[in-house]
Amino acid sequence: MKKIKEFLKSYLVGLILGIVVSGTIGVIAATYFPSKDVTYDNTASGLESTNVQGAIDELYGVCTAEPPAGDQIIEDNGLEKDPYECRYFFTGANPNNYVTFNNEPAGWRIISVGCDGTIKIVRTASIGDMVWDSSNNNNWARPATLNTYLNGTYLNRLSSEAKSQIVASNYSIGAVTDGNIDLADQVNDENSTTWNGKIALPTVSEYLRTNSNSNCKTFGTYNNNFGTCRRTTWMFNSVYWWWTLSPYSDNSYYVFFVGSYGYVDDDYFIAYDASNASRAVRPAITLSSEVQITGGIGTESDPYIVN
Repeated sequence: MKKIKEFLKSYLVGLILGIVVSGTIGVIAATYFPSKDVTYDNTASGLESTNVQGAIDELYGVCTAEPPAGDQIIEDNGLEKDPYECRYFFTGANPNNYVTFNNEPAGWRIISVGCDGTIKIVRTASIGDMVWDSSNNNNWARPATLNTYLNGTYLNRLSSEAKSQIVASNYSIGAVTDGNIDLADQVNDENSTTWNGKIALPTVSEYLRTNSNSNCKTFGTYNNNFGTCRRTTWMFNSVYWWWTLSPYSDNSYYVFFVGSYGYVDDDYFIAYDASNASRAVRPAITLSSEVQITGGIGTESDPYIVN
């Protein structure tokens, strides 16, 4: 058990992926989350667990009231439990969430880890400036021009290994209200419509939820304080004017973007305009729960290696 605990401390960052141990635990290829929301009683087996949650409980003690010590591993590495969905987000200015994907060292960063074991990543840099939709329609599922490109030309250009690691996922494409000050409502609006596919873009709420400042997690407060808020999220970087997946609720052609100073807006950024059409694109991809982290510590100089 000591060997597993040391692995958790040095490599886990919220994940148990591909740990091989002796005894009844066997091969673990799953996601670690704090057991404060799970009651697991393995006393009948003499603390010899037969599932992943049991293994965590053996390491940190069965806990039904207070979070186990394992929570601290998550907090120390910037992973924050999301109150709206069963996901854990990497938050803060520069957490250790770099990953090598598609033979691009540190070319991607982990947005979140789902309770189903999937890992959502976003490209650190833009793949180029592109039109969201050439027909000036903000319905991603139509399909939008950018949807077709990402899930056709771009997907086909990925390495064979990278393509095998991607899983089709439900991406939230519901329309968002400008300036919404209630993040729960915004998440619900985004989740009201989904599209199933392999490659999309980050949503507005995902951008907000990667912020470690509690005063920067709503649309209105973020934009009112973007000078401060942009410094407490890793998702704001040197890529300016990049598209999100979220359409504007008040019309059928505006799409939200992240501006040069970190604010979120839709002004003048319609899906297509002959004089103002192309914006930066940062693809978002969901990795299968079967993917394993086999090396690295998540820093830019030593990113996670996935296989």
